[in-house]
Amino acid sequence: MAVKKSIKQIISDEYKKCSQDPIHFMRKYCIIQHPTKGKMYFNLYPFQEDLLTEFNSNRYNIVLKSRQLGISTLSAGYSLWKMIFQSDYNVLVIATKQDVAKNLVTKVRVMHDNLPSWLKGKTMEDNKLSLRFKNGSQIKAISSKGDAGRSEALSLLVIDEAAFVDRIDEIWTAAQQTLATGGGAIMLSTPNGTGNLFHKTWCQAEAGGQFAPTKLHWSVHPERDQDWFAKETRNMSRREIAQELECNFNASGDTVVHGDDLKRILANVHEPIHKTGFDRNYWIWKEPEPHRDYLLAADVARGDGSDFSVAQVFDIETMEQVAEYQGKITPDMFGPLLHSIATEYNSALLVIENNSLGVGVLSRLQDLDYKNLYYSIKSTHEYVDEITAASLGGIGGFTMSMKTRPLVIAKLEEFVRNKLVTINSVRLANEIKTFVWHNGRPQAMRSYNDDLVIAACIGCWVRDTALTTNKREADYKMALLSSISVSTTSMNTKIEGQHGYQPQKQTFRGLDGKEHDLTWIIKG
Repeated sequence: MAVKKSIKQIISDEYKKCSQDPIHFMRKYCIIQHPTKGKMYFNLYPFQEDLLTEFNSNRYNIVLKSRQLGISTLSAGYSLWKMIFQSDYNVLVIATKQDVAKNLVTKVRVMHDNLPSWLKGKTMEDNKLSLRFKNGSQIKAISSKGDAGRSEALSLLVIDEAAFVDRIDEIWTAAQQTLATGGGAIMLSTPNGTGNLFHKTWCQAEAGGQFAPTKLHWSVHPERDQDWFAKETRNMSRREIAQELECNFNASGDTVVHGDDLKRILANVHEPIHKTGFDRNYWIWKEPEPHRDYLLAADVARGDGSDFSVAQVFDIETMEQVAEYQGKITPDMFGPLLHSIATEYNSALLVIENNSLGVGVLSRLQDLDYKNLYYSIKSTHEYVDEITAASLGGIGGFTMSMKTRPLVIAKLEEFVRNKLVTINSVRLANEIKTFVWHNGRPQAMRSYNDDLVIAACIGCWVRDTALTTNKREADYKMALLSSISVSTTSMNTKIEGQHGYQPQKQTFRGLDGKEHDLTWIIKG
């Protein structure tokens, strides 16, 4: 005969079961606020149960997710479970804004308020940004700041929408010290392009790093199908779809070069045939070929900071990247190095950004008597040769200004998009990957470089604008000369009624289709 359990024993058994199984705890006792259905029990989907198991099995978790999958709510439930059944469990929530972080604490509060009395923790502190129990467990919400992770020892750090958190590198560096006593971390986010900490951490996790990765595509939700997807994405851009639903890093960010083009670039980069130079930072993919023309674009740095001095060498006809230099070299040494590389590549047209350091390198190259330096008219940036520059007040090198910067960057994007340039270097490809729009200005992500990108931009702009214009003018002059048709009558024929010999009227038919008198030239 079965012994009937007392209410006290039933509660005790149920309490024990909840303490051992977060899935059972959430399914049976946690109430959430659904955006359309109101308050309801948290009926976990299979993918949510799997993720909860990952949270409970791994110290560090990173979740690459589609939107509206309830993962922030799941993290709130997991945090509450830990706070109730462990003493002194300290949870810190960091998000892009304080209101976003506060929202996760609110989810915890709603779940806790609706628990049966025998499951509730005794509340010692309860406000919009924190909740603390008598057992010492607590959860706090803060916005993203450089010192956001600097607090007392943490049991769990939750970073919501981590790919969008400003200065997250600094936050994570600070937070690791507070987790040193055994705490764990959960990073949640939709993707926001490549190169940021969330993307790097995800890549490391896939390669076996400290974080356990979970990818949640929109299709994991059992109530979503292709009809739902078509309706949801009807008014969304390609970037928004990649970011919000498809977990696509390459197509999701505000990178200057589109994600699809980035993917193609990264798939085609390859090792150089030579890594040479005194620092082995001079990479060569193709040796110079006789009778081919080359363009070398260079950007000069001090050699002792975070920036690099760089050089990009392109075949002018094909715009294939044939060589590249990137190194911490002083300007006085960079000039002779550029002279050597440019000379090797059939006396390449040498284009140097004429910033304060570039002027010194240009002067050094002039001292070395390099004959194929790039000159331009200051007001129009029109490319001219050295003699014309001297007579018209031209300047050596390329002037990067507020006017020219967006033009040259747009030119690289155009060349990449239309497959007019071949990029062989993984160094350049990685810089393009982290070259993004920030407050309307294209620049490298924080703590990344864009020296190679800028040199490539200048190369594309000079090739398409300056050299094309120069060639067009040369072709016009050649057509003009070839159109001249001088009379076959002897220029010494005597004209009746005149004394001596006078030249006959000489004409040419111009490109405008009209006859023009050239007699003044002959008389002169």
